[in-house]
Amino acid sequence: MSDWVEEGQKAPAFRLPSDSGKTVSLADFRGKPVVVYFYPRDNTPGCTREACAFRDALDKLQTLGVQVVGISPDSVESHRKFREKYQLNFPLLSDTDHSVASKYGAWREKTLYGKKTMGIQRSTFLIDAQGKVARVWKRVQVDGHDQEVLEAARALVEQRSS
Repeated sequence: MSDWVEEGQKAPAFRLPSDSGKTVSLADFRGKPVVVYFYPRDNTPGCTREACAFRDALDKLQTLGVQVVGISPDSVESHRKFREKYQLNFPLLSDTDHSVASKYGAWREKTLYGKKTMGIQRSTFLIDAQGKVARVWKRVQVDGHDQEVLEAARALVEQRSS
């Protein structure tokens, strides 16, 4: 289990397969802010609400020049089905060995019904156009999170243009 990546640090690089069959890397977003969010599993209630909230906020984020990418340990095929089922409009990346989640600190020990296991801690990272972490949300509560991210992205873009 690694420490969280904190605000002001360089975002860890990654290259992961996406639901479209392409490999996506953090470097693909260089020059644009990007929201990287980690979620536990496709087709679960909280993860579905979160993905759909980002889907619905994407137009506003893209107006600001911000991209979104979701990462979980699910397979590319699972991601493809999840994306199609909910018409998700951003890439879902497959981190089956949770190496990228570990780099960001999102792969953590969790306790459920008294049993300790390792898993994804729902978390979001707003990365600026230069590849630095501008904002971190650890232990995300899904409801209203998309609006918090949108407000932070708006503030980041305004700060950059002033």
